[in-house]
Amino acid sequence: MMLLLQFTFQELKSATGNFRPDSILGEGGFGYVFKGWIEENGTAPAKPGSGITVAVKSLKPDGLQGHREWVAEVDFLGQLHHPNLVKLIGYCIEDDQRLLVYEFMTRGSLENHLFRRTIPLPWTNRIKIALGAAKGLAFLHGGPEPVIYRDFKTSNILLDSEYNAKLSDFGLAKAGPQGDKTHVSTRVVGTYGYAAPEYVMTGHLTSKSDVYSFGVVLLEILTGRRSMDKKRPSGEQNLVAWARPYLADKRKLYQLVDPRLELNYSLKGVQKVSQLAYSCLHRDPKSRPTMDEVVKVLTPLQDLNDLAILSYHSRLSQQGRRKQRLEGSHQVSNAQSKSIRDSPLNTGKQRCR
Repeated sequence: MMLLLQFTFQELKSATGNFRPDSILGEGGFGYVFKGWIEENGTAPAKPGSGITVAVKSLKPDGLQGHREWVAEVDFLGQLHHPNLVKLIGYCIEDDQRLLVYEFMTRGSLENHLFRRTIPLPWTNRIKIALGAAKGLAFLHGGPEPVIYRDFKTSNILLDSEYNAKLSDFGLAKAGPQGDKTHVSTRVVGTYGYAAPEYVMTGHLTSKSDVYSFGVVLLEILTGRRSMDKKRPSGEQNLVAWARPYLADKRKLYQLVDPRLELNYSLKGVQKVSQLAYSCLHRDPKSRPTMDEVVKVLTPLQDLNDLAILSYHSRLSQQGRRKQRLEGSHQVSNAQSKSIRDSPLNTGKQRCR
């Protein structure tokens, strides 16, 4: 078992160039995350660009959690090793300073790639990321002591250089129900727009609360829309409420797809992802799948090559041939143009954006 390294505050101060503002990778309710460099074997700081790149998370002093509990939590996180969890390298606790040192993730968060980049994330990368994140959650839920992640969202899914997804930020993770208990009761924390309705209403937390949040993220991956977006028209601000009617109707599914993908997505992939999101977002937690079941559904979707654009072109050429045979009868060409307009593959301007 890999032991966590204990850093001094001075070492982390040097590793991040004195916590320089331009080395900030992100910030949250907990504090800031800084980019830093450490030597390969140990805790000594390294020159920028050498040694190992790390992400140093400084936690705001929090009087609620005593020294012992904090060290216990860090130890707990240090024991969770999986390819789809960000690796915790070590920590620092001095006076009221508390810092965590994680492996650095080159490509940043899924949130950045879905919502802040001008180049759309390709469909195959979206499936790879959804599958990796699902495996990370399945691992947390499936251990001898189940862990409920409780704050699953696109900003907590980080990507390495190969677009492998890793879950980060276990600050809110909670040990799951033990023995014959069905849920853990807790004050409601997490992020509005991702939290399961029964958790928001009652504070009852189960692994199915994470499954709901996974469904929300799956919808964001499919649509390229944020779970909550105040800039959209009133009926479209809450992604789940807006998408539900489309998910339930096979003929409308394709209107959900991120328009920036144009026709570069798998037809069967969109169908399966939509069905999966629909079942993860079930109002009754017991009807949602387990994360193991989610992984089983997503795994074969990596290998599909039934791109919508290929189907569209082959239909156009078939219609072209038919048109020639019928010597351009005006009525037929009108009927055909209508059939293309109504097709789920048509991404004309009338699509809902």
